[in-house]
Amino acid sequence: MLLSDTYTVKQVTTPHEITVTVPGSKSITNRALLIAALAQGKSTLRGILFSDDSRVFLAALQSLGFSVDIDEENRTVVIEGCGGQIPCAEHDDNSGQILAEVYVGSAGTAARFLTAFLGLSKGSFRMTSSEQMKKRPMKELLDALSMMGAEITYEEEAYHFPFVIRNHGWSTHQVTVDVDKSSQFLSALLISSVLSSEDVQIDVTGNHGMAYVRMTLEMMKQFQVKVQAVGEQSYRIGSDATYCAMDYRVEPDVSAACYFYAMSPILSVPAKVRGVQLDCLQGDIRFLSVLKDMGCKIEQQEDGVRILPPAGRRLSGGAWDLSGFSDQALTLAAIAPFADSPVIIHGISHIRYQECDRIQAIETNLAAMGIQYGELADGIMILPGIPHECTVETFDDHRVAMAFSIPGLVTEKIQILNPKCCRKTFENYFEVLENSVY
Repeated sequence: MLLSDTYTVKQVTTPHEITVTVPGSKSITNRALLIAALAQGKSTLRGILFSDDSRVFLAALQSLGFSVDIDEENRTVVIEGCGGQIPCAEHDDNSGQILAEVYVGSAGTAARFLTAFLGLSKGSFRMTSSEQMKKRPMKELLDALSMMGAEITYEEEAYHFPFVIRNHGWSTHQVTVDVDKSSQFLSALLISSVLSSEDVQIDVTGNHGMAYVRMTLEMMKQFQVKVQAVGEQSYRIGSDATYCAMDYRVEPDVSAACYFYAMSPILSVPAKVRGVQLDCLQGDIRFLSVLKDMGCKIEQQEDGVRILPPAGRRLSGGAWDLSGFSDQALTLAAIAPFADSPVIIHGISHIRYQECDRIQAIETNLAAMGIQYGELADGIMILPGIPHECTVETFDDHRVAMAFSIPGLVTEKIQILNPKCCRKTFENYFEVLENSVY
C-alpha cells in the first residue's frame, strides 16, 4: 500500500468482528537484538519486528562488526554473539581512534541500549542520531556511564547526540540512575552490566516505566542471567553473569494490538489479536484492564485475546493512572470522547519528552476534533463529545498517527498527516487497518 502525505480514514458503514495479526514487539525485539549480540554463540530470533527502529538497531550491530543474518520474509534474525566483545574493537590499541560510527536514528531503545553497551566497552565510537532523537533525554544515562568510566565528547549540545564515547576501564561498579524521564536508562545499564568482571549494583531513583524494567529482567532471565533485587530500589548483577545464545520467539506487539482492541467499543464489534496472551511480558497488556473498567469483556482464547464491547451501552468514563503503560495514553485519549462521562488520564507527565510532546499532541488533535479537555499537572481530563472532521497533526510520531485514526472509523473526513511516520514500529498499519475493519 503506497501512502501519500495524508491518509483519509474511511468511515466504517458495515461493522464486523475484527481479527488481526500485528507485528512483533518493538520493545522485545530491540532488547533481544542486544542480548543476542552480548551472548556467546549463535542466537535465532523469530517473530522479529521489522520497522525503522529495528532496522536502525540491526544496521548499528553490523557497523560494529557483528555477523547478522536477516530474513525479513520469515521475520527471523540470526546473530553471532561474541560474549561481550565488540568485533571491530578486538584489536583496539588504546590510541583513541574511532572504531565505528553508530547511527541510532529516532529509536529510543537503540539510542539508550547501544550507548550503554558502547560506554561500558573497550574502544572509541562515534554516535549520531536523527534531529528528533537529538532533542530527547539522555543526560541521566550519560551521567551514570561517566561515573562508571565512560569518557564522552559532545560535538554539539552537551548530553545530546552526536558524541564520541570511549571507555578504557570501569571506575566504579555501583551507580545511581534516575528513571523519571525514561526507564530505558535503567534497562540499558541492566542489559550491559554483564560486561563487568565484578559484581555490579545499580541504584534507582524515580519509578517511571517499571513495567518495561520488569520486561528487561525477565528477558535477561530467559537468556540465563539472573538479577538480584536489593530492597525496592537497587539491582545487583553477579560477576559471573553470562548470556546464553538461544532460539527465541518475540511476542506480538501489544502496543500495536491495543489500537485494534480500542476499535471494539467504538465500532461495537468484538476484536481479536492473534498470538496475544494475558500473561505476556509487555506492560501495555494493562490497557485491557482499562477497557474492562470501561465496560468491555476480555476473553483469553487459544489463539489470542478477544475483546467484546460494552453490552448495549457506551463506554464508562473514569480516572486511570497510565504511568506504567503510557504509550496507551494516546489510545485512551482517542476513544475518551465516546465515553458517557469524563475520562481522566494521569501519571503521564513524562510523555512530554518522547517522540514528541505527546500531551500537546493529544490537546492539539482533540481541539481539532472539537472535543473539550482540561490539562492536569500530570495528565489530562477529556470530556464526552462528538468528534467532527479534522486534520490530525502527527508531529512525526507513529503513536499519534495510529491512535487518532480510531475516531475516523465513525467520523467522516479524519485526515492523518504524514502517515508514513508509522514506519517506526508498524509500517503497514493502515493496510492492516483497511484489511481488518472494512
